[in-house]
Amino acid sequence: MMFMQIDNLKVHYPVRGGFFNRVIDHVHAVDGISMEFEKGKAYGLVGESGCGKSTTGKSIIGLEKITSGKIIYEGEDVTNKRRDRKSAYNRDIQMIFQDSHSAMNPRKRVQDILAEPIRNFLSLSPQEERKRINELLAIVGMPEDAKLKYPHEFSGGQKQRLGIARAIATNPKVIIADEPVSALDLSVQAQVLNFMKDIQNEYGLTYLFISHDLGVVKHMCEHISIMYKGRFVETGNTKEIFENPQHIYTKRLLSAIPEVSPIGRIERKRERVNVETHYQKEHNLSFDEKGRVFDLVPVTETHFVAASPTIKEVI
Repeated sequence: MMFMQIDNLKVHYPVRGGFFNRVIDHVHAVDGISMEFEKGKAYGLVGESGCGKSTTGKSIIGLEKITSGKIIYEGEDVTNKRRDRKSAYNRDIQMIFQDSHSAMNPRKRVQDILAEPIRNFLSLSPQEERKRINELLAIVGMPEDAKLKYPHEFSGGQKQRLGIARAIATNPKVIIADEPVSALDLSVQAQVLNFMKDIQNEYGLTYLFISHDLGVVKHMCEHISIMYKGRFVETGNTKEIFENPQHIYTKRLLSAIPEVSPIGRIERKRERVNVETHYQKEHNLSFDEKGRVFDLVPVTETHFVAASPTIKEVI
């Protein structure tokens, strides 16, 4: 059962110029995307830098102003409630940021950082608050005395665990994870990702996992949406996207995933060259007369791709 829907979400930024600094154009950072979330599932949002994926996550949680579109949560339109810090929606939707260090106040101890969302959303006594902080540290595998330290005293992986602890402090239902492991070493990435899967299974969390790395998203998510120029070019369950990619842009992203086997690396290189050779030719077919990515058409019941409605051809 779907408990959260994103309907035709748009985030446009004005471009000003001229003598009077008037609005002369708009940047379409997010240009009409729709998603449906099922409880306890992980959804991946993938694309290169500047495609609009982080803006999407921030707009859902209320850190970016929505130009148009709706967010439906548990049957209620909460689009205008995102900026109400005390709303149940903001308690239930939390975020893990890419840079865990800059997301924490360096002047505050860990106990104060973790206490902030608890005080904002939960009515706990001082004793219950201290107990909750100790519980959070135990959940993320940190010692109890970590609460007396400052953020700079921890490694990158430890700081990301603290970021996760803060995100789950209010017992949320949805976690938006914006490139949560991109700044970490590979070995630490694996630890954090496996830990995130563990807490998802234990607490029934729903993830929106934002990343430029299809390999990471494949490990984490049941469903993937590929984003380009503010719109989806392909979306479907993870297995279908990896086994039967349709859009030329999806194929290009897949060709960039590192291959362990030498033979596999050679084949991937050939595929990448082939994709790049034909990219400019097919690239022009990816847009309508207004320069927007075409709307999605079905490949299967659970797999959709941007295609021209006139030539009836997947592009």
